[in-house]
Amino acid sequence: MALKRRNKVEVSFSMASMTDIVFLLLLFFMITSTQVAPNALKLLLPQSNNQTVAKAITTISITADLKFYINENGDLKKVAFSEIEPFLQKVIKTNEDTYIALHADKTVPIEQVVNIMNIAKRNQIKLILATSPEEE
Repeated sequence: MALKRRNKVEVSFSMASMTDIVFLLLLFFMITSTQVAPNALKLLLPQSNNQTVAKAITTISITADLKFYINENGDLKKVAFSEIEPFLQKVIKTNEDTYIALHADKTVPIEQVVNIMNIAKRNQIKLILATSPEEE
């Protein structure tokens, strides 16, 4: 008496688990994207027609209420005026051809802008004064 087993392999693929995974990923990315806040300050920049193509390594921002911010590796960091020069000297050591961008609100007294320009001049850093496009 010969017994023969019949083992048939059924070839099928269930998409139910795949749709669950896609749904969970969609939820994850929707939740995390709403949690990300852009690191930007709302500044009313002076207007100009001239634009530069130089790439700034870091930015210094002065708000209307005379608070100073430094963009350090994509993170805005509030600093005192006395901390700006040591930070820039540290940046110079890593990069020879250094450009920094200065974003100053148009209501900031020119004295504050000139103070930052003097720091850049003392440390031989090229400074880019950020402006917004002039309206026609």
